Amino acid sequence: MTAGTPLVAPDARRIGPVTRTDIVRFAGAGGDFNPLHHDPDAARAAGFDDVIAMGQFQAGLLAGYLTDWVGVENLRRLEVRFRAPVRLGDVLELSATVGEAADGLTAVSLVASVGGVVVVSAEASVEAR
Repeated sequence: MTAGTPLVAPDARRIGPVTRTDIVRFAGAGGDFNPLHHDPDAARAAGFDDVIAMGQFQAGLLAGYLTDWVGVENLRRLEVRFRAPVRLGDVLELSATVGEAADGLTAVSLVASVGGVVVVSAEASVEAR
């Protein structure tokens, strides 16, 4: 961001389709070995057709979208809420909306959605210089 430049939301970003490899790689990196994310039988026993991605996977993609846009050095707060599971083959669409600015911080709302259904939402504060 450049000083005095109003914050303008970037174009939406599409990611996917989500693969089993994506999920397993993220589990290894993040240490989340809940069987729902790698064991189809455990996922079926919990009511899913197959494994699901961990919420932190989608949250991490959303955080990367935000920091690619505003720069990690300008991020002051990020709160995420997991709203729906992400399944194998899902394509995520990440988007942002710029809110009000006050005291040098700008509010940003973010969503990750699949087919129009929000799977993760987030609220952030970024420093606007």
